Parts: sequence; structure tokens; C-alpha cells
Amino acid sequence: MKSEPIVAARIEFGAEPFAPEFGDRYHPAIGALAQARHVFLGGNRLPERWAGRERFVVAETGFGLGHNFIAAWDAWRADPRRCRRLEYVAVERHPPTRADLERAHRDSPLPALAGALSAAWPPLVFGLHAIDFEGGALRLLLAFGDVAAWLPELRFEADAFFLDGFAPARNPAMWEPRVLAALGRRAAAGATAATWSVARQVHDGLEAAGFRVERAPGIGGKREITLARHEPRYRPARPADRRVTAAHGAAREAVVIGAGLAGACCARALADEGWSVRVFERRSGPAAETSGNAGGIFHGTVHGEDGPHARLLRAAALAAARTLRPLVDAGCIAGQVQGLLRLGGRELAAMQARVDHLGLPPEWVRALDADAASALAGVTLAQAAWFFPQGGWVSPAGFVQERLDHAGVAFCGETEVQALERGTHGWRLLDRNGRCLAETAVVILANAAEALRLAASQGYTAEWQRIRGQVSGWRGAAPLRLPLAGDGYALPLAGQGLLCGSTQSPGDDDPLPRAADDEVNLERLRRLCGLEPPPGSVPAHGRVGWRLVSADRMPVAGPLPLRSPEGRSDQVRHWPRIAGLYLCSALGGRGISLAPLLGRLLAAQIAGAPWPLEQGLVDAVDPARGLVRAARQQPSTQP
Repeated sequence: MKSEPIVAARIEFGAEPFAPEFGDRYHPAIGALAQARHVFLGGNRLPERWAGRERFVVAETGFGLGHNFIAAWDAWRADPRRCRRLEYVAVERHPPTRADLERAHRDSPLPALAGALSAAWPPLVFGLHAIDFEGGALRLLLAFGDVAAWLPELRFEADAFFLDGFAPARNPAMWEPRVLAALGRRAAAGATAATWSVARQVHDGLEAAGFRVERAPGIGGKREITLARHEPRYRPARPADRRVTAAHGAAREAVVIGAGLAGACCARALADEGWSVRVFERRSGPAAETSGNAGGIFHGTVHGEDGPHARLLRAAALAAARTLRPLVDAGCIAGQVQGLLRLGGRELAAMQARVDHLGLPPEWVRALDADAASALAGVTLAQAAWFFPQGGWVSPAGFVQERLDHAGVAFCGETEVQALERGTHGWRLLDRNGRCLAETAVVILANAAEALRLAASQGYTAEWQRIRGQVSGWRGAAPLRLPLAGDGYALPLAGQGLLCGSTQSPGDDDPLPRAADDEVNLERLRRLCGLEPPPGSVPAHGRVGWRLVSADRMPVAGPLPLRSPEGRSDQVRHWPRIAGLYLCSALGGRGISLAPLLGRLLAAQIAGAPWPLEQGLVDAVDPARGLVRAARQQPSTQP
């Protein structure tokens, strides 16, 4: 899917908010909350239908100003028999700015919920934004962009559809048959739908998509509304890319191998889904290898055509900021989430032209001249820089420990898995003496290079590069105010000095810090910002670790593929998989940015939740992508 600049909604505020582009109101005179409760909640028999459920999924075709979401949230909170998790998937092509959202809800009868939505409102950038409320029990998956383009890319099975949007005569694209057909393909068994529209084209489109349609009494001068239930004449078997319901049995137990950033984030995401997770780590404690550095940065990037790499890092950096900012603000982990500067290496005019071409808002990135960037950094910079307000730095080890501190996660140190073999109930994990450490239906390999060794034992191979990196630094004063990246990076360690790095030495297995590498890092620091260790400072923070990098520089996350599939092998999403075996590795130097989002992706794939990443980007990180490329390059055997 190709991205597009997101154009904010133009709203005229009067008795009711009005959209001049569509010549229609956002809600009727009776009020948005009354309409939401009668049409969308009542029309889908909520809260009755979610009572006692583990998970209930609502999908909305036009998020608008969020009134229907807030109404559903309020009903869910008030219901003592509510589902344990409410997932709300919505699309909006023209979202409001945060200021307009706040204005629209200024007199809301539910001010606390409206205020929480406004506070969590994401930057208006193309992509899928996963926002948690109620400690994660309520998740909003909000896609900014065209609904017809987004629906084939989203992976969920909806129990209820809120078909909202401007009138079919005013905004026909929202009600096209292909849109309604896509909803039918995303419908769970017994799914219902409701809309205030009774237009013939809406009824015809729903019926063609497999819904049985009926009319019901309306509200506020609207005589009738439309209700529907998904009752297709036949339900074809869904291909692998369309199945999101977990098939790992009722035990809901898993083992994660590796207690670095990748493993800790996978374990926490599964535990948040209600799973019991054991984390096996060969060292005595977590984050004992590369994830044990004193600090690490996270941020996005800006590419000219906004390709998969840029979109993935943007989604990941936004997810990381949403996860890390409250932890840093609460003092749970050391860090700073107040922005990051990345030297642009080009003229300011060219940088600004790129921002304008992509329609990127200042809440996500700004192009700053050297003087403005220097003022933010607290040191003199010689060139223009990108400023990422959602970027920053944290202690990787502190973040890993926080992710593991969960009732559903059990850490098992000094536990090295030497081999995997199929067992009666899934996978048997064996130590070097052949003793069974555990038997479980689900295993996530998140132990860096060792993950590739274990995956290879099941027939999976890939070209990864293991790169030695050394960081350096000192204890003492450092004038740098924000983390800085470019050729290397530097970050102020919250009163503990400065950390800079990192060297890159492929194929180097030396575990000891080297004075020559410290000098390489200090020379990079001089080029970045002219800083030198202050007189009398104490050298510190020097440490060696290894990062894994895939051949295409993208991370690897998803279910392990079969080596020799039968049937289609031309697309990643159709490639058959090894049951219960998953991989999360090759995060390169972007572990802090990528681990929170990829952990949630694997948890969603395993637990049957809506995916927090669109299908195109899931394909881009899938372990099968190299096999698909190789299969496409093979000469055809067809006559």
C-alpha cells in the first residue's frame, strides 16, 4: 500500500460541527452521543453481545470526531459483565487536528473520556496507530488514510460494524460496494452492522457482502435506520493471510527464548493478552548482552517516497514513544522522551521540500537550520537537522526489566536451550544434555544469533550479519541537552555523563573493549557536535555488544515458514508455516524503536487479536520474505 499525505479535516463549528468539503454535519441536532447509543450500540445489541467474552472487536468505517468510540468506551466501562478486552478498529481519511478535537468535545457529557482521547491523539501521519486505554484492556487501532485502501491491509475479525460517515450522496466513496464487500471479508461469525443510512445502495452493498438487512426505528427525526447480520450463503476457507484466530489450544502458555529487548517485549505483549509466559535466558539475568548498554536511542526517519522502511520505523517510533514516555515520566526507567535531533547532511530547503512533499506534520518531524538545531541541542551543530519530537533515549536494561515485571511473566535465568524437537503438545525445549526444559505449544525465538541456529534446526535459513559494536563515554558534565544522531550518536545520560558510539565491525568476535574503538567513537562525537571529554572526567560506559542485521536491513518477526511448501509460494502471506514457532530478531541498531511494536505484532498473531501493523509491512518483516524472493527467481517449470 502506498502512503499518502494526510489532510486534516476542515471543520466549521456552529450549532453542530459541519464539514464544508462534504456539505454534511458530523452529527444530528439530538447530539452525537444519543445517536451513537441508539444507532451503533443499540443497533449492534451492545453491551449485551460482548458480555462475558474474552475479546470483542468493533470496526468503524469513519472515526470522525470519535463520538462513537467514546460512547462504546463509556458503555464498556459501565458494564459489570463487559468483555475482558475491547478492540476498536477504525479508519479516517481526514482526521481532525488535536485542537479541533478538543474544541469538538469542549462540552462533552463524558469529559474524562473525551479528554483522554484528545491527550492520546496521534500526529496526523499516514499509518496505523495503536493506542491503549484502561491499562491496555481497551485498544484503539486507528488507521489514517482511505478506507478502500486500508481495509484489505487490516487484519481483524469484527464482531460489530459501526458504518458511519457522511451521507452516501455526499461521500459515495465511503459506501462503495468494494468497501462493503471488504467488511464482509472481515466479519466474524454472527457479526452485526448498524448505520443511520437507509439508502438503497447501502442495502444492496451489504446484501452483496453477505449481510441480511433490515430496517429499525430511527431517532431524532430520522424515521428509520439500517441493521444487518452477516449470514453469507457459504463461508469459504480463508487463506493463511486471512486467519487471525489463534489455533494453539486453550492452554495459552508460551516460552520466549532470550531476555533482551526483543524477548522482553514479546513476553510482555503476550502476558498482556492473558497468556502465561516463561522467558528462558542463558545468562543469569536479563539484558546481559547488547540490551545492557547504559542507554539507547529511538526515533523515526524520513525517506523521499515514504517506502516500507520509513513507514515501519515511523510506526515503531510512535509505538515506542507511547510505551516509553509514561514509564520515563513516572520514574520507572531512566531516559528522556523530549525529542531527538538527527543531522540532515543536506540543505535545509531540500529537507523542507521533502517534508512538504510527504505532508508530514511538525508533531512528527521538523527540518531545522543549524542555529535552531543548536539551540535545542545545547551544543553547536554545523548543519541542518531533523527534529523528531517523538524520539528520545532510555536505558535498555531498565526497559527490559520493566517489561518482565508482570504477573504473567516468569524469568528463568541460566537456562540455555540447545535444541528444539516436536513433542506431544507442541515443542520440547532441550538443554545440552538432552534434558527437557519445557514442553509448550508456542515458542518465540528472540535470542539474537542463537535464534537463527535454532530456526535452522527446523529447516529455516537466512543471511544475517553479526556486527560487533562498542560504545564509549564518560562520567561528568555534558552540555548536550537532547540525544543526537548522524554518523554515530550521542546522548546525555541524565546526570551520569555522556554515551556515544557505536563502532561497527562485522565478523569481529572480540568481547573486550578496545582503546582504539573508544578513539573512533570520540572522533565521531567531534564530527557530530565538536564535543570533547571535559578535563577530569572519568571514562565510563565502555561496552561491547553485537547487533544482527538482515540482508535487506529490515527486522525479522513472525511465524517460521516451512522450507519446502506445497502450493503457492509467490507471496509471503500465503507461505505455509511451522505450527507454534515464531521468530523475533535482526532488529539491528533499532531495538528500542522496533521491539515494542514487533512484540505486539507477534502477540496478536499468536493470540488472535487484530494486528497492530498493516499487512504490507507485516510482509516486509516476515521470516518467509527471503524464501519468496528466491522462489520468484527460480526458472519456471511450467510448459
